[in-house]
Amino acid sequence: MRLKTVKTTAADASAELARQGVDPDDEVSLVIDLDFGLPGRRESRARVIAAGLSDDDIDRIIDEEREAVQHLIK
Repeated sequence: MRLKTVKTTAADASAELARQGVDPDDEVSLVIDLDFGLPGRRESRARVIAAGLSDDDIDRIIDEEREAVQHLIK
């Protein structure tokens, strides 16, 4: 068995698999690092939703704040 490691985001995973020549019907295995922010992110998102905001509201706020701090990235 030959293995190849490719690091990408969940949103870009299918596009990366296509770039690697993987057929949509091929079986693949994913490794998810559960210690890399996911539990905290899920917990935070659940709290915000419990406060009455929707997923769309959360995504909009994230986009707005990302734009607000973009100038700080060097």
